[in-house]
Amino acid sequence: MKLPAHKTKIVCTIGPASRIPAVLKDLIQSGMNVARLNFSHANLAEHTENINRIRSAAKSLKQPVAIMIDLPGPKIRIGKIQNQPLTLKKGDFVTLTTRNVPSSQTLIPVNYKRLPESVSTGGSIYLNDGFIQLKVRKILKEDVYCEVIIGGQLLSNKGLNLPDANLSIDAVTKKDLGFIEFGLKNGINIFASSFVSSAKDIMRIKDFAKKKGKKVYVVAKIERTEAVRNIDGIMKAADAIMIARGDLGVQVPIEQVPMIQKNLIRKANINGLPVITATQMLESMTQNLRPTRAEVTDVSNAIIDGSDAVMLSEETAIGKYPAQTVRMMAAIAANTESRFSEVLKFDMEHHFENCPEFKNAPIEDIISMSVFEATQVADIRFIVTAMTEDMPRKISRFKPHCWILAFHPDEKIREFFNFSAGVYPYPREKIVKTLKKSGLIKKNDKLVLTSSDSLQIL
Repeated sequence: MKLPAHKTKIVCTIGPASRIPAVLKDLIQSGMNVARLNFSHANLAEHTENINRIRSAAKSLKQPVAIMIDLPGPKIRIGKIQNQPLTLKKGDFVTLTTRNVPSSQTLIPVNYKRLPESVSTGGSIYLNDGFIQLKVRKILKEDVYCEVIIGGQLLSNKGLNLPDANLSIDAVTKKDLGFIEFGLKNGINIFASSFVSSAKDIMRIKDFAKKKGKKVYVVAKIERTEAVRNIDGIMKAADAIMIARGDLGVQVPIEQVPMIQKNLIRKANINGLPVITATQMLESMTQNLRPTRAEVTDVSNAIIDGSDAVMLSEETAIGKYPAQTVRMMAAIAANTESRFSEVLKFDMEHHFENCPEFKNAPIEDIISMSVFEATQVADIRFIVTAMTEDMPRKISRFKPHCWILAFHPDEKIREFFNFSAGVYPYPREKIVKTLKKSGLIKKNDKLVLTSSDSLQIL
């Protein structure tokens, strides 16, 4: 057995370009750790087929792959575009309508009935993650007449943002709860919650699943100003966070996104939560075989800052080169990780040593730092965790040079290990025998074996 060359996890959105069984296998072999199913698109029959195909591909390759359902939340979206893509040019006039009518070159249906009362004349409307900007010129009953300020190409179901409007919409909709129930019936227990604003949004999902007799992992997507403001409470309730830079870059001034991203990653690392950096990471590869230099630098910087995972959206969902894009992401991650010592990065160890609260820290925090320190002074080949859910991610935040091999009998817990950098899940309990059989260790190799209450160098 051979472990991957990179420890950073790769999340891939599955869509028309990647749902073919042969392509799914290629994605897994290229480095996909998590398959993201975007429930804003496709129907339940197609998602059921995708789930079965992903599991079949992972099983045939004997590779651990987690499946995450990304809930649509209350996102306002445009409707179906008849002849897509629709090209909007600067100076054009278009009508956004809440009427149930077909689209045309100048008429765009919207799925939000309260649009006319939510906007005002002179206000801005953004489409497609802010790439297209409209200015409201007139409001009449069910129609909003707009001038195109910044044009571009528009596809069906793309998002619509109203940064100037005060929208009182619940983050978890009835439709989301139905999707959660569908996921639970299909053995999925990892859900990404869109447009989270507080810890209550996370707990609503967890409480709903608990009533069904299930435990779920919730990834909080940070894409609202309120979420940034309430991030401490959200992190206490969530199991991971995703920095969803698309909508975030419309909700807040776009120049603030880089520092918000860095601060969120740091906070997640300190709290021992897996953190995913998402949106437009290698977007040019949707159409091209090579990314831009800026995109490569973006991915590398996200890893240097402490991201556990990096995510691909359109690149793998509808792009021309899904597997090649994953291989590029894996290559960037491997090269960046190999040169960590050459760049400045946040010193987690120093932070905890100088944090007054650390004296009363949970035992997992103390042991995780001890494990990391052991890898710094001894020639440790692997860190091995046994029968513990929290320890792998607690150690992962220090980004040690060696792999963390996480043994746990619960399949659902093992799946969530796929979100933490450098953690490789194992199902069996006979640790040394399993590792010898896999060919990963040999005589005289040193391991650090740890659980929540023990630390031992073998």
